[in-house]
This record gives sequence, structure tokens and C-alpha cells, in this order.
Amino acid sequence: MSAARPPLPPFTAESAAAKVRAAEDAWNSRDPERVALAYTPDSVWRNRDEFLTGRAEIVAFLTRKWAKEQEYALRKELWAYTGNRISVRFGYEWRDLAGQWWRSHGNEQWEFAEDGLMSRREASINDLPITEAERGIFGPREAG
Repeated sequence: MSAARPPLPPFTAESAAAKVRAAEDAWNSRDPERVALAYTPDSVWRNRDEFLTGRAEIVAFLTRKWAKEQEYALRKELWAYTGNRISVRFGYEWRDLAGQWWRSHGNEQWEFAEDGLMSRREASINDLPITEAERGIFGPREAG
């Protein structure tokens, strides 16, 4: 049994924003095991064209992702919320192993179980090559 992960649904503007910030902070850790703990053991994902089920697949996916996406830095923004669902828009920047910088941006739809763990994540993401001089996201966001 997993421990509850506040804030819990139904969400308010404040609790939804806190959930988004907690997700951003966890993803910026680039720790697949830490990130996976925010999802139900049977969580279902669509990430671009990949379909995943369960924490083991999430950990494997994130391990591959962050091996490829060097110097990953993410920003998430609350788009909408209702009941146990949150919609987010996001942008992140990263460098590939050949040294090319990328800006990835998109939208996510999240659905949560009663215990505050995410049971479903749908992510649509587009990538744009950028120069190092065009970068605008540097590491995790400052606290506060």
C-alpha cells in the first residue's frame, strides 16, 4: 500500500498549483525512483508515442529519458483543474549527447486517485532545436 500524497483531490486553485509545483520539483531531481513514487502502482501513461503501465515501466522510461536528455531543466504551469484532474502546460530544455540544445514543450492531463497519487498521465510534447544562447531555463526553480 502506498502512502497518501497530499494535496488530495478534490483540488482547489491553491492545492492544484501546489501539486504542479511538487511534480516540477520531483522531475527536476532527475531521480526516476523518486518521481515514480508519486504515481499509483498501476498508473497508466501516454508520453508522446509511448504507452506505459506501472511504476517499473515509469522508472525504466525516466532512466532512458534522462540518460538522453542531459542538463534537463523543467517548468510546469497549472492550466486548469476540476475534481481529481489537473491540466498542465510545460516547457523544458536539455542537451543531447551530440551537444545540440532542445526546448520541449507541451501539455499534460493528470488524473489522481483519492490518496493523491497520479493514476493517469497523458502527455503531448513537441521538440524545437535551439542554440545555447537561446536557453531560458537553467536548473530547478528557486524556492518560494
